This record gives sequence, structure tokens and C-alpha cells, in this order.
Amino acid sequence: MTTVGERLIEGLAARGVEVVFGIPGVHTIELYRGLATGLVRHVTPRHEQGAAFMADGYARVTGKPGVALVITGPGLTNALTAMAQARADSVPMLVISGVNKRASLGRGFGHLHELPDQAAMVRALCPTETVMDAAGLAGALDRAFAALATGRPGPVHIEIPTDVMGLPCEALPEPVAVVRPGPEQAALAQAADRLNRAERVVILAGGGTRRHEAALQALAEALDAPVVQTVNARGAMHGHPLVVPASPSLAAVRGLIAAADQVLALGTELGPTDYDMYAVGGVPDLSGMVRVDVCADQLARHPAAVAIHADAGAAMAGLLALVRQKTGDGAARAEAARQAARAELPGLYEPMPGQLAMVEAIRAALPGALIVGDSTQPVYAANLYYDHDRPGGWFNAATGYGALGYGPGAAIGAAVAAPGVPVVCLIGDGGLQFSAAELRVAVDENLPVTFIVWNNAGYREIAEAMRGAQTPIIGCTPSPLKLEPFAAACDLPYMRVGEDPEALAAALRSGHGPGLIEVQVR
Repeated sequence: MTTVGERLIEGLAARGVEVVFGIPGVHTIELYRGLATGLVRHVTPRHEQGAAFMADGYARVTGKPGVALVITGPGLTNALTAMAQARADSVPMLVISGVNKRASLGRGFGHLHELPDQAAMVRALCPTETVMDAAGLAGALDRAFAALATGRPGPVHIEIPTDVMGLPCEALPEPVAVVRPGPEQAALAQAADRLNRAERVVILAGGGTRRHEAALQALAEALDAPVVQTVNARGAMHGHPLVVPASPSLAAVRGLIAAADQVLALGTELGPTDYDMYAVGGVPDLSGMVRVDVCADQLARHPAAVAIHADAGAAMAGLLALVRQKTGDGAARAEAARQAARAELPGLYEPMPGQLAMVEAIRAALPGALIVGDSTQPVYAANLYYDHDRPGGWFNAATGYGALGYGPGAAIGAAVAAPGVPVVCLIGDGGLQFSAAELRVAVDENLPVTFIVWNNAGYREIAEAMRGAQTPIIGCTPSPLKLEPFAAACDLPYMRVGEDPEALAAALRSGHGPGLIEVQVR
């Protein structure tokens, strides 16, 4: 007899899943039965939130859905924070959980891990489906993967009752092929007409352009258009004369956008944490833009002269066939914006240039590395201005949903996704304490993750915000871990440096396995 739990793993493997992140429990034992075949690798985090953060990091690097496997009740509620982060950043994530026996659902009997209505709780965040019998498994998987591959990516949840997991299950049919519709030709023609008539085009590139970097560069060169990158687009076109790796919240970047006679927005939700992170208003009028987004709801939220409902890669390919080659001052406009944007940093916060130099030291020491950030000061600085040297190689949770403790799990997921590629987790001492136990997973899996802990002995960014608001500074000085013995407890090599970019680069070059570097902040 082959069970639902075993067929689940077969079905995941048939859909290209190679890794799941999860913690087994009595409510998922039958789901784990199928993992014994070796079709899918299992990585064990220390907390279900870490499992889903790992799935997030894995998905961002591979472009495939990251999968987390958790128990009913607390396992799923622990994962919800990471699911919300994935929703905010359009990261494809499948969370599979148990749920109590069918006859008990919604009855309030007081079973272990019982929730009043687990599916209803998740439905407020993302699509969810309950597999009520063996015959429903294949359809649930097909619908989940269709949701993950079409429209705006994000989390999807499947729950399987404990009395369904062990039921006999016939072999699953072949997965249903998922086809993403292409852009409408009429909309492409309207967009190309506006772009061809314009003389000073600016492109706003969001996370939807990831994995389409060649098309983005070709389109930018054809239009002679500076490319303003949101955080989730960093790494594309590294060092290119047209790239502007700076936040649209900066005055210099806003000036570049305002001076354009045509804006082309590609795969960006135009959210405040990218476009108005200081909540001061003054975002340039974008109502005349050409906008491309895979999500119809997103297109409806901001008026545009031309709205193209499509994947950014398909839309760029279509536009490239229609736009005429331009020559002009695009590179000069981009260079002026870069210089002025970087010059703004010390006026925003005097230590920012030094913090940015530390991030650039990481890039110099480990070319082509993946840098995964948490909410910490050097990450905030680099989100304002930083040009990474690997497409998709800079990401963090310091925009959008902004979950603290994201970094370690996401860095581990990234390292699993890209074997042999150096991975750096840049996290503050405060954020580390949200998910400190996950560092052991890097040791268990022998992953080349270096954890750089920015130790300013508290929540200094929040303290600075309180100071700026003339509010008493309360709750911002939690005592940090003693990182040298903590690293020893995790079996991680340890080094300490000050706020010296050269010392940090030297420390990074000295080791290639999992390790911890403490940056002692004044």
C-alpha cells in the first residue's frame, strides 16, 4: 500500500521540488514516510519560522517554490510570519501542514495542536486548501503550483488531516502543465509608441525583473534609459553606465524620475518602503507611466497611461521587438543621479557611508557571493545605495513586511539552493536573538555561510528613531549575546573586527566554511 503521505512526496518531486525544510512531529509522521525514498532532501531547522525563512531564501535564489513542512497548530502559526514576508516580497513558497482528524475540525474538542479553524486563519493571508481524501491530493498540488507560477508569487498552503495522511492512494497523474499568459499585443504597441516618442526615458525595475537581467539591460540600452533599482532588483546590470542602484526615496533619484518624459515601471509594486521610506511624501507623479506587472490587482492600485498585465520578462521581450534604438544622455543622467544619491547618505545619518563601506568590503572580499540581510543598520544603508555584483544576490527583510530574524534561515536556504557559492548573512545583535538557534543548521549541513553580526548592543536604529521623534528611548538596549562563547557552542569559527572595511575583508578571506564574524560597533 502506498499512502497519501508517500504520494505527496512523489508529487512534489514530479513538480521539481528537490528540498523541503521542516521539523517532524506526531501530526506529520505519515507525511515524512515518503522522504525515506530520497526523492526529496530534508533539512531540519530549529523552529518552524526558520523552516519557512529557509524556503524563502531557497526560492529567491532558484526561482522555484521553496517548500516548508510543518505540524498543525503551533507549527503553522510559527511559520506565518515568514509566509507574510514572502507575500510582501512576492516569493513563491508552499507550506504543507497537518491538521487534526476530519471529524474533529471546528468542533472544539481540545485535541493536541487544535485551532478553531486553521484554514480560515491562513486564508486571510494566502490561498489554502484542505485535502479531505486521497483522491483530492493531485488536484490540490496542481492548483497550488498553478497559483505559485501564475499571477503574483507568494505563499500557498495545503493542509492534510492526520486521518487522511495514511490512507491508500493511487499513483498520481502527471502534473498539469502551467502556462503563463503573454502580454496583449495592443498594449505592447501602445507602450512602444509612447517610449519611441520619448526623449528621456527612465526605467523603474522591481523584483519582477529578477532572472530577466539580460532583457532588462537590452531594453535599457535600446531606450538609453537609466534603470532605477528597488531593493529586490539589486544585482542586475552591476557597474553598467545606465544603472542607478539607489532608492527612489532619495531626492536625487526622485529628481531623475521627475525629469523623465516617460517612465517605464517593470515588476514593481511602487510600495512606500521603496518609494517613500521616510514617509515624507513627494513621490513624483507617475500617472503617465507605462506599467508592467504580473498582478492585475497591483496594476489597478496606481493609475498608468498604459498598463500591461504580464510577466516582466515576457513584456520586455515584446517591447524589444517594437522600440527604436535611441542615443542620448542616458548614461550622463544615470551618473549624475548615482553621485547625488550617494552624497545624500551622510545627511540622512552621519554613519551611513561607513556602514555602506562595510557592505562593499564584503562584495570585494567575496565576489559573486549571496548577501542575505536582516533588519540592521548596514543593510538599511545599502538598501538606500548599493550595487551588488551578482543578479539576485542581494536580498533582505528590511523592506516590505520587515521581519526581524529573517537572515539566518534565509541565508541557509540560499546556501542549499546554490551549492558552493559563498553566502553571507548580515544581521544585528538584536535580530540574531530572534533566530540564533538556526546557525547550528549551517553546521549540520556544512554550508558555506558566514554570519556577520553587527553588534551595537541593542536596537540602535530604533533608538535613533526615538531620539529623532524626541521620545524617551525605552526598550532599545537588550543585552547582546557573548558572541565568542556562543560561536563555540555552535561549533562555528569566530573572529572579531571593528568598523574597519579592510579588517572585515581580511576576515572573510580567511575562511570558507560556516563561521561567525562579530563587528564590534562603537
